[in-house]
Amino acid sequence: MADIWLMRHGTYEGHRPGYHAPLDAPLTAAGRAEARRSLPLPDSVTAIVTSPVLRARQTAAELARLTGLPIIATSPLLAEWRAPSIVLGHTPATYPPAYRAWREHRLAHPSSRCGDGESLTDLYSRATRCADFLHHTVEKHGSLLAVSHTLLLGVLTQFPEGPTAFTTAARSPWQFAERRLLTTS
Repeated sequence: MADIWLMRHGTYEGHRPGYHAPLDAPLTAAGRAEARRSLPLPDSVTAIVTSPVLRARQTAAELARLTGLPIIATSPLLAEWRAPSIVLGHTPATYPPAYRAWREHRLAHPSSRCGDGESLTDLYSRATRCADFLHHTVEKHGSLLAVSHTLLLGVLTQFPEGPTAFTTAARSPWQFAERRLLTTS
């Protein structure tokens, strides 16, 4: 049986706790070093898939360069939770009141959105489609490594919680370049 390995991208420019990074925040030298330190990959891995977000693509490219493995797909299903544009570039101390209010009721109303952001239900639905994509890709190509982002990875690994898996994912973030095996229950 083929495996699906999940990995968070490396450190990116401007990272701070609670910060909603812009999509074009590039990987840093430390992020490239984290990718190198994540090697060797499990022997069974035959290919890499990645999020289209720059820091994930750059992490995947570094791993492909170092291992010779092909990047066979760049999928928006692997993108990070789409934060509302009003918080991009902000830290918790500077979150706008509308976002703070949404955060207060998002678990009670998981289908609600803040502005142009993705609801918890939307994220869970996308994670479900992402899991299907990953399983289909593994059937076709064998074991793979999927490079993505902490919240989506957390939701993928906490499926039984439903849309509120977002909260568990936010409370237990993945370390940069951390890799875990996706298990199915």
